[in-house]
Amino acid sequence: MKIHKEGRTLLFVSLIILVAIIWLSDYFLPQAPMIRNLIIGLAVIFYLLFLQFFRSPVFEVSKNEKHILAPADGKVVVIEETEETEYLKSRRKQISIFMSPINVHVNRMPVGGLISYFKYHPGKYLVAWHPKSSTENERTTVVAKMKNGNEILFRQIAGALARRIKWYIKEDQSMQQGEEFGFIKFGSRVDIFLPLDAKINVAIGEITKGGRTILAEFA
Repeated sequence: MKIHKEGRTLLFVSLIILVAIIWLSDYFLPQAPMIRNLIIGLAVIFYLLFLQFFRSPVFEVSKNEKHILAPADGKVVVIEETEETEYLKSRRKQISIFMSPINVHVNRMPVGGLISYFKYHPGKYLVAWHPKSSTENERTTVVAKMKNGNEILFRQIAGALARRIKWYIKEDQSMQQGEEFGFIKFGSRVDIFLPLDAKINVAIGEITKGGRTILAEFA
């Protein structure tokens, strides 16, 4: 386990603030130990919440061209057949993963391949589970073209708390399955659009692990 680069500056500043709160509490509240301990305890809890949010697990990705891996940690909230209108312009199976503030927020490539399309969309900040968040919220759209010619589209979607989407990819870049491609700060959602012949291996409500859970597979 390591701390993600997106959180290092924030965690350093937060640590300075935490130390200052502890010092000020000791200085101004020496005669009120209960209040002092409560303030210090709450400050430590908030710091630990920030710390766990920016954790980045280290593990070996089991690459398989027939598998479509979860792009994020979270919970499956949507599995349905839908029309993808931005790039693929065809019927697809959509899987949506909701990422709560307590989840790891690293985003990983569900498949390996060439980034054939990328676009950032500014937008609203509806709650991540809102049906229109996929098309109206701030988001990125990424398409990876696999060696077999299949194109897999996935989106990072900001939520009511997520006000900063980070991505580390560009068009014509080659990416490995499970490789980190982005990060979303605080609660958010990731959608992935699969071919109709893909076999879904997860169910609504199932917990996923980015780069490890097999969402679907090709025959």
